[in-house]
Amino acid sequence: MNRSVHREHTEREALVETLVAKGIKDEGVLAAIYSVPRHTFVDPIFERRAYEDSALPIDCQQTISQPYTVAKMTELLQVKKYDKVLEVGTGSGYQACILAEMGARVFTIERHLDLLNRARKMFDKLGYNIASRTGDGTVGWSEYAPYDGIIVTAGAPEVPQSLVKQLADGGRLVIPTGSQQSQSLVIVTRKGSEFGYSEIGGFKFVPLVGKEGWQK
Repeated sequence: MNRSVHREHTEREALVETLVAKGIKDEGVLAAIYSVPRHTFVDPIFERRAYEDSALPIDCQQTISQPYTVAKMTELLQVKKYDKVLEVGTGSGYQACILAEMGARVFTIERHLDLLNRARKMFDKLGYNIASRTGDGTVGWSEYAPYDGIIVTAGAPEVPQSLVKQLADGGRLVIPTGSQQSQSLVIVTRKGSEFGYSEIGGFKFVPLVGKEGWQK
């Protein structure tokens, strides 16, 4: 193992240890965080910071989320192998690959075509079979609904009802809602015709823009 590869694996191990120290317990999530090469999703100028527990800028004034945030949202989603999962906000493609690494069937929507094209190249490079499209993610992707899980990687003023309607019985939706300055993670669960809501505060995302999100 050459020096750079050794350093990368050491950094990945350190990141996983950091996430465990912050309370992440799901072994599947931790294994995926270790396995998916985050450094390939960031711009070269930030590559040495890829395994820091921090958000980093990407194109189109967007970010690749902090690893803790990715891990926490994925853990809250309670992903199981073969689950059908909708992601709103493809961004760099990192979160979609984490879900695919865990065995989910992933469908992802991004409103910026340049970002989506770059993410698609990453999906192909890493060998993940992920369905993707451009569009307004706030209204979901009804053609493939219902979903066992829906994860939204941008902050909304409130939970889009189009997404709630696309949840399968027993499904979970994880979405940040609040102001454009700070949000809480809202977890929506469906059991039959009943919906449960809970939330965890203290997060910050880029705005979710669309018909059922923030206006441009």
